[in-house]
Amino acid sequence: MSIDAEIQKNTPVWTTRIEGAPSSANPTRDLVRDEVVLSAQTWVVKVGTSVLAGHDGRLDLAKIDHLAEQISKVMDTGRKIALVSSGAVGAGIGRLGLKGRPDNLRQLQAAAAIGQSYLIRAYDDGLRKHGRHAAQLLLTHEDFDSRLRYLNMRNTLHALFEWNAVPIINENDTISVDEIKFGDNDRLAAMVANLIQAPLLVILSVVDGLYLTDPALPGPAEVVSRVPVIDDRVMNLACGGRSALGTGGMQSKLASARLVTHAGGSVIIASGTRPDPLTRLLAGDEVGTLFLAHGQNHKARKRWIGSTARPRGRFIVDDGARKALESGANSLLAIGVVEVEGDFEKGDVVAVRDASGQEFARGLTNYTAADARSIRGQHTLQARKTLGTSLYDEVIHRDNLVLIL
Repeated sequence: MSIDAEIQKNTPVWTTRIEGAPSSANPTRDLVRDEVVLSAQTWVVKVGTSVLAGHDGRLDLAKIDHLAEQISKVMDTGRKIALVSSGAVGAGIGRLGLKGRPDNLRQLQAAAAIGQSYLIRAYDDGLRKHGRHAAQLLLTHEDFDSRLRYLNMRNTLHALFEWNAVPIINENDTISVDEIKFGDNDRLAAMVANLIQAPLLVILSVVDGLYLTDPALPGPAEVVSRVPVIDDRVMNLACGGRSALGTGGMQSKLASARLVTHAGGSVIIASGTRPDPLTRLLAGDEVGTLFLAHGQNHKARKRWIGSTARPRGRFIVDDGARKALESGANSLLAIGVVEVEGDFEKGDVVAVRDASGQEFARGLTNYTAADARSIRGQHTLQARKTLGTSLYDEVIHRDNLVLIL
């Protein structure tokens, strides 16, 4: 059985449509979509480089103006929007008259430095036409790893919302290196959505959503309207292709959507090249693919532990420990730890994996890597003797543990 047939058989709530078909082709209003969109008072919108650029690769100011107008109309309803925007490197490429994207980090960073000022000025010009201000935030992954920086970011964003400004967020490409790059702004957008607990993330791309059929084949391509859970079958639908100017493909978008939906938010992937995508969403039009929230709605602290901060190491645990942790009522004890990997300090975020290597939880460790190695596999009383004056019976307390499957 093909993957398409398997999905249609096992997931009857999935529906498909031909994007761009007349509204009469789908006369029934999607009440689930209405509930998700209309109840969301805070949106994170991510826009890709290829949505903002013209055919020559230069930043298209008309497209920036149109997006600014769309954002302002949504905000006129009392909603808050944080915009995660790619485009600095693309803008720099256009300003410099380069024939294509540089293939080395040094030149990419230089192009970003030139393009970022042009990008933020374009947004500010577009938003000021509607009485709003653009606020620039340039971030690296280290800003999310640090709990203090993380809280500072959240406080700044909320202050900007109070002033009715629009945060324009991008990766700080001018200083990022391979070890700290997000890789694409899809993941950055997901992390921002989790940071401010936004109930809706809208990813605007050059595709109409998640395709059930290959859009490269002759004939109209079917777009999935709604996805209840992002599982392996869904991930297999992603071809992993990238646009000419961007860095993220559909696999990246699905992985980012999974981060948000597991933490209690919903995601829409839609075309930013079609007219009025944001206001059409607000009007109840069936735009793009809706990925429904299916995880527990974690508070900000647990979102940081489970979805944002990068683990500094790993605890490999036995089957009994995994079952105990998945019950939701137990902490991780030393007796259940089979192996300790990495070099971490007390209070760092550590991944928890089973014997097969599957990561199923993350948490704040009560012990350094060295101390954890010395007590792994030991009963609590034995662990106390090993460490002398042990302050904790738990390696990770259940209050500091987040299941991620």
